[in-house]
Amino acid sequence: MSKPRIFIDGHAGTTGLRIRDWLAGRDDLALWTLEEAERKSAPARKKAIAEADLTVLCLPDAAAIEAGLWATESGGRLIDASSSHRVSEGWVYGLPELEGDHRSAIANAQLVSNPGCYPSAFIPLIRPLVDEKILATDVALSIHGLSGFSGGGKALIERWTDPERGRVGLAYEAPYALDKIHKHLPEMQRYAALEHAPQFIPAVGPFACGMRVEVPIHCSQLRLGATAEIVWQILTDRYAGEPFIEVAEFHSLEQQDEDPLDDFSLDPQLLNDTNRLRLHVLPNAGGHVLLVGILDNLGKGASGVAIQSLNLMLGLGEETGLPV
Repeated sequence: MSKPRIFIDGHAGTTGLRIRDWLAGRDDLALWTLEEAERKSAPARKKAIAEADLTVLCLPDAAAIEAGLWATESGGRLIDASSSHRVSEGWVYGLPELEGDHRSAIANAQLVSNPGCYPSAFIPLIRPLVDEKILATDVALSIHGLSGFSGGGKALIERWTDPERGRVGLAYEAPYALDKIHKHLPEMQRYAALEHAPQFIPAVGPFACGMRVEVPIHCSQLRLGATAEIVWQILTDRYAGEPFIEVAEFHSLEQQDEDPLDDFSLDPQLLNDTNRLRLHVLPNAGGHVLLVGILDNLGKGASGVAIQSLNLMLGLGEETGLPV
């Protein structure tokens, strides 16, 4: 029996390189990339998408839209790692843990859109609370997200690694795009089942990979009687048995003096080089709750979750080839 042929379109980018690296040691797949002379050739790429068993797009948005049209014409199966199709009709959102039967939807899909890195933490934190009516669908949320500079691709990597630009060794994070509507907001709103898009404050840190997403919940936003421990229990029950999502142990306010979070507990780089997502629920004496998600922006936030979908679409074990 022949091995499934996997075409990576855009294998030279940060996401494509990580996917290729994590798939390279597998003997159940045949990886396919175009030679340098054909890497940007539209006819060669179109032919490869039609002939491959599955294509992973690691392209800028405009190129991904074009490749999506080719696949629609030829019937080729795609996973798109760009932001082009995350809320598009006819595309399945590639977050296997979204809800109960979502893995089946991915497995049977022709076109799958990979989640964004920030939504890969925000949605798993918020969707269960909306489903359980702990949060109302019209709740107004805010998010602070901190990512390594690899999340911005080659341009941002060069900006943060070029000694002449003054960011090497910077001692603080740098917020960005504060006046813009971030491209991740539509998927956050739709797949967290919210009526309103959150306010999002993204920032880049002086490190290559890693991500921390913080969502503060004011006590007035919680259903009457809901506590941080109830929130924690909902998330714990929702993700019980999930291979790539863990909910950190809950510490009540009474336990904080005994086992407090230290300066390293919420390090955004803790899960680098894995496909794991760790969720924290932190109580406050005022009744407020802080939700925190930690992941590798190039792991569970990009390449890893794409491989989860790839495995599902090919009928393989979802955990195959993924570091935990």
